[in-house]
Amino acid sequence: MSNVQKWVQLDTQLKIANEKTKQIRDAKNTLTSRICEYTRDKQMTDKIDLSDGNLKIYEKKEYSPLTYSYVEESLRKIIPNGEHVDYIIKYLKDNREITTVQDIRRTTTK
Repeated sequence: MSNVQKWVQLDTQLKIANEKTKQIRDAKNTLTSRICEYTRDKQMTDKIDLSDGNLKIYEKKEYSPLTYSYVEESLRKIIPNGEHVDYIIKYLKDNREITTVQDIRRTTTK
């Protein structure tokens, strides 16, 4: 089997695995919401005992990604001179570390 055939086979397997992982993650998130809502509505304890351990229900903070638009918006709130903000954003964008690597992208025809 050639390297190209092996690559295509592995790429296909990864697509299938990623789709299955996404489906499992979505189902788990749905169940998480239902379980948390149920325990909250019934004013249950924050711990559910299992045969091999327990589930602990807790609150966690989820942060939005640190994007250029967020940084720019935040800088505009603290730096009155818009030209300075523009300079900082341009500097950050222009001075990021960039690496170049070769890769393969697969396109399929149906």
